This record gives sequence, C-alpha cells and structure tokens, in this order.
Amino acid sequence: MPSRPDPRTLLRLLALLRPYRVRLALAALTLLLASASVLLLGQGLRLVIDQGFMASDSASLNHALVMMLAVVTVLAAASALRYYLVTWIGERLAADLRRQVFDHLLTLEPSFFESAIRSDHSAGEITSRLTADTSVLQSLFGSSVSMALRNAVMLVGAVALMLITQPWLSALVLLGIPATLLPILWFGRRVRRLSRSSQDRVAELGRYAGEALGGIRTVQAFNHQVTDRQAYGERVEDAFDTAVVRTRQRAWLTAIAMLAVFAAVGIMLWQGGQAVLAGTLSPGELSAFVFYAVLAAGAVATLAEVAGDVQRAAGAAERLLELLDTQPSIQPPASPTPLPTPLRGEIGLHAVSFRYPGRKAPALDDLTLTIAAGERIALVGPSGAGKSTLLAMLLRFHAPDSGYLTLDGIDLARLDPQSLRSQLGLVSQEPVLFSGSVADNLRYGQADASHAALREAASDANALAFIEALPQGFDTPLGPGGIQLSGGQRQRLAIARALLKNPRVLLLDEATSALDAESERLVQQALDALMVGRTSLVIAHRLATVVSADRLLVMDNGRLLAAGRHHELLTSSPLYRQLAELQFGRATPTAGQAPG
Repeated sequence: MPSRPDPRTLLRLLALLRPYRVRLALAALTLLLASASVLLLGQGLRLVIDQGFMASDSASLNHALVMMLAVVTVLAAASALRYYLVTWIGERLAADLRRQVFDHLLTLEPSFFESAIRSDHSAGEITSRLTADTSVLQSLFGSSVSMALRNAVMLVGAVALMLITQPWLSALVLLGIPATLLPILWFGRRVRRLSRSSQDRVAELGRYAGEALGGIRTVQAFNHQVTDRQAYGERVEDAFDTAVVRTRQRAWLTAIAMLAVFAAVGIMLWQGGQAVLAGTLSPGELSAFVFYAVLAAGAVATLAEVAGDVQRAAGAAERLLELLDTQPSIQPPASPTPLPTPLRGEIGLHAVSFRYPGRKAPALDDLTLTIAAGERIALVGPSGAGKSTLLAMLLRFHAPDSGYLTLDGIDLARLDPQSLRSQLGLVSQEPVLFSGSVADNLRYGQADASHAALREAASDANALAFIEALPQGFDTPLGPGGIQLSGGQRQRLAIARALLKNPRVLLLDEATSALDAESERLVQQALDALMVGRTSLVIAHRLATVVSADRLLVMDNGRLLAAGRHHELLTSSPLYRQLAELQFGRATPTAGQAPG
C-alpha cells in the first residue's frame, strides 16, 4: 500500500513564492481586513436590534445601518482584492512550477522516459503531472490556503466574541460543533472517495473512446464495432452505477447536514431565548451570538474540507518534486574540453560495454572500433545486435558501463553533451516532426536559418518540390507529427533538417526501411548527398542500400563479428552471407552493383 503523502512536502514549494513577497503581504493584509469586517457585522447586527428595533430609535437604527453599509463596503473591496491576489499567486506558482519541471525534464536522458520498468515515467504520465498535478497545487495555493487562513482567523475571532458575549452558552456551542460535524465529515469522506471513483470511471470512458476512435481504421477493418460498442456500454453503466451511489450518499449528506445544523441552531436559540426572557441576554446579543456560532461552525467545516485538499496537494507535490529531484545520469563535466576546430570526425570505441537496466544480456559487449574521418560505415546484423545502441552511445543518451568512446581522440565524457550533439546529425527510421510549419521544423537544425538556407536544404534533400506544392509553402502548418505528409515526405524533411544543421558526423538509423520504392529512391539520393564529406554511420536491414559503403560492420549480440567490403564479407562472414542470401538470393551483387 502506498505511503500517505506528507503535507510537509508543500513547504518546499514556498521557495517559489519568495519573489512575490509583496503580493503575499498585501494578500495577508486584505485577508485580515475581510475577516475583521465579517466579525464586525455581528456587532452591527447587535446594534441594529438593540438600539434600533428594540429601542424604537430611528436615528440609532439609521446610524447602525450606515455603519454596517460601510463595513460591507470594506468587506467587498477587501474580498475582491484578496481573491485577485491569491488567485494570481496560485496561477503564478503553477506557471513557475510547470516551467521549472519542464525545463528540468529536458535535461534528462531519453532512457528516463523509455524505461519499461517505471511506467510512471511514461510521457503520458509526466504530461498528466505537468497539467493535473500543477492544477491541484494552483487550487490549493490560489484558493484553499486563503480560505483556510480566513476561516481560521474568523474561528478565533468568533469564539473570542462568543466568550465575551455569553461564556456559558459558548461552552455549549464549542461542545456541540464537533458533535454536529462528525457525521457530516464521515459522509463527506465517503462522498469524496466515491467522487474519485466516479472520476476514474469517466477517465476510463475517455481512454477507451480515444483508443477506439484513434484506431478507427483497424476497428472497422476487423469489424470490431459490435465488441467495442458492448465494451464501451459496460463502462458507461459502471460509471453510471458509481455516480448513482455517489449521488445517494451526497443526498444523505445534505439531509444530515441540514438536520444537524438546524437542530444545533434550534437548541442554541432555545437556550438563548430562555436567557433573553430571563433578562440576562439582550435580543441583539443573542442575534450576534447566533451569527458568530454559525461563523465558527462554517469555519470548522471549511478547515476540515481544506485538510483533504492539503492531503491531495501533498501527493501532487510529491510527484512533481520527484521529477525535479531526478538528476540526469549523464552530467556535463565541470570543465568541458572544447572541440577542435576544424573537427575531423574520427570516432573510436575502446572496449565499450553497456547493459540496459533490467536486462541480462549486454547491448554492447567489449566493443572496440575505429572509424576514420569521412568514412562511410554501414552497421548490419539482426535485430538486437546493438546497432541502435551504438548510435545512442555516440549521442551520449547512455554512458558506457565500461570502456569509453572518443571523437577526434577526445573522450566523450570530457565534452559538453550539447557541444557534442551540435556536431552530430540524426535521421531516424521514424522521423519526429512537431506541430508548426515546415519552416519551424526545418529550423530545428538551425534556429536562425534564412529562407534561402531553408530552400537550399530542402532542394538538396529532394523535398523542395513537394514543399512548394503545399498550400502555404514553407509556412504550411503540418499538424501533430506531420500527419498531413507521407512517410517519404516526412523522411526528406528530416534529411533537410539534418542538412541545415551541417553536422560533421551523420547517424542514419534505418532511414529508408519503411518507404515505397519511389520514395526510397528519392530519399537515398538525398542521403547520398548528405553523406558526402562527412563521417557516416548507417544502420540498414536492407543491404541493397549499403553495399557500396566504405566498410560494413557485422554485429550480433553486442559484438563486432566481421568488418569489410560487401564482396569480402560474402566469403569471410557466415552471418553476413546468410543475410545477403535471404535478401538477394544466391546470386548476390558485388560492390557498386545493384541487386537484380
């Protein structure tokens, strides 16, 4: 069972409020002013009844009403200003926290988000923390804390004024408040628990509907509509049943709350009425006393409700602070070594071993390799051989368990990761495009690139023609993930983005594997232009695209089994010969010869 959130966790967030001390002080002042105004209304009520109605003195009545109007005016102004200030502080806290957490997340290595062991580190879960959890904290600091402080002040003031007005009746009220509130709080907890359950059921409805509608092509292709209707209907009924139970409990809560409150007020009026009849208490004092008693009871109820909000907010704070406390496993060195100018692009791996967390077999096993500057290298081998891991190690997404990697003879651990990655260009099998225009996506490679530079990169990547055919050219919005483009078009945009970056080392991870023949031809032409004069590492399962590489490296189980040209490996590497025969048949092409 998970541990109960510690409310003290929220104290760590107070540091975010430090820059807004003036607003906090002003909010506290308006809170005190509003609370004092409410308490003064009780005394105004006493004067209106005793000196106005009971004394039949119209002048005193008018004077008391004017004073009450002035107090109400102050109360309204103070309450409005307090509401604005505390809401502003809550929104500001949520905004600062979202920015701080997001900025920190960008420093964490990709493995933090990809770990199969920690599902709570998935992108969806973290996105929920950035939105839902920060909203909980915004509600706490922008509303609940203010309500708690205001009601605490009013509770103290109301109890003090009750004791001054009538001590023995005050004792009765102070004993009666807990007895009245206990059943209300008990039912309230049940209602909150059922509300959370109802929200979970509704969230499940949304998840199932989103999944089904997002995969509508598959649903209809497999005639799965009847099953999905039934499954969704069952979830709807579950949500309805939970909502009915919650509504029933809420109805009981309303009835018990009304009965308890009015019974308490009735007992108080009866006792107070006896005192008025006996002449020991004036009607105005009784009215003021009832007013303060109601204030005190309401304040206790609000404080109990805020206690639940604090518990929820503490859990949200723990989840957000867990992200902030996570330190990247790959830190830039205190005094990074600058990259040489010009950078040649020579790569070295020296007895590099690496194992993914939770896996028994190593992804790279004592791998030693030297890649000359400007050399075009192809990495081939079965899935799981360690090819993509090698590219990730060069990008410093992972640190080796043993051994080290070098760029122009410099240990990658001595380089600033940002400086290193500025010289590496990646084109992956499934290129990631972002919401925004074509130009926005291309400028990921160079933020200040001119329109002429964008056109040149697009032309070199065989992408200019289709970009200009788009409704707004380079300014055309692509939608989430470039959904409007075909696979080949997205791939060519990724190549243009890498061209614009002008990297010294090029990393290509299955860049043409998912394309049709025509798209593959265009993309391969763009890749050939991109690799000229650069150190290139190409992962390819389709050997036809890499047979002309300067050197092919055959990998399996994280080890380098063989290295050489295509025709050499056909005779020296059984694994490579097997891969070649599976793709080309027995008559395999020689270097520079396209397969038949």
